[in-house]
Amino acid sequence: MAQGSVKVPDDSDFSRFQGQCESQEGWVNKYSKSGMEVWIDLPPPTGAHHDRSQNQVKIHKIKCRMAMKDVSAASMYDVLHDGEYRRKWDTNVIESFDIAQISINTDVGYYSWRCPKPLKNRDVVTLRSWLVKDDEYMIINSSVKHPKYPPRKDLVRAISILTGFLIKPTGPNSCTFTYLCQADPRGSLPKWFVNKASQYLAPQVLKKMHRAGQCYAEWKRSNSPNKKPWLHPEQSAPLPFLSLSALDIQRTESLENVDESAVREERESEGEEDK
Repeated sequence: MAQGSVKVPDDSDFSRFQGQCESQEGWVNKYSKSGMEVWIDLPPPTGAHHDRSQNQVKIHKIKCRMAMKDVSAASMYDVLHDGEYRRKWDTNVIESFDIAQISINTDVGYYSWRCPKPLKNRDVVTLRSWLVKDDEYMIINSSVKHPKYPPRKDLVRAISILTGFLIKPTGPNSCTFTYLCQADPRGSLPKWFVNKASQYLAPQVLKKMHRAGQCYAEWKRSNSPNKKPWLHPEQSAPLPFLSLSALDIQRTESLENVDESAVREERESEGEEDK
């Protein structure tokens, strides 16, 4: 996404995103097995990213691609959009809802999810856009500030710098599914740890989405089978239209630093009292 004020992604933004998904230049392969590949973007020059004590490590981009031999590209696109189905397959979700509509293919949404103890749960507010072109599907999002959804005391506000999906058909019932993400979960997690953990977590996310794709057609037959507002906007529940001027880009420096060590200490203390 371009720096500066919030804007609706245009064809050039989607083209750049697709280029990142498909390019090998500037990426280091970290994993390749059983139809799954994981890359990270090249680190900055030596000496610019190793100060772990100051947590000055850059949050890198991670790219994960999976060959799905038994799910169509259209079905995986539906899975990503279907909010009702997400509440079934995404066991970490706390809340997920659309806030406002920006244009026919752009909205603002809220998502919160459970994190393993003793970490606090996270949430995010994002500007999301989607594009279908030549049977290829793309969805991209980045964090924004919405005046009615400020950070909450009980959650850590995470930041999506750029998160997106590229789905390309390889046959009538098969596709390649690419997930690209640069996100900061904030809180007390060191960035070097986030970078390392993401290399293991991203493939798990894709495997979970693949299983969701495998089960979607059967589930959809019993759950409003003809309702797909992401393909048929006239089916959409009325959302308030929002001007981009009401939004700001969510920047890391504008968020309060959350020290989660107190959460650990508090829970350990509670455990002592229970004994």
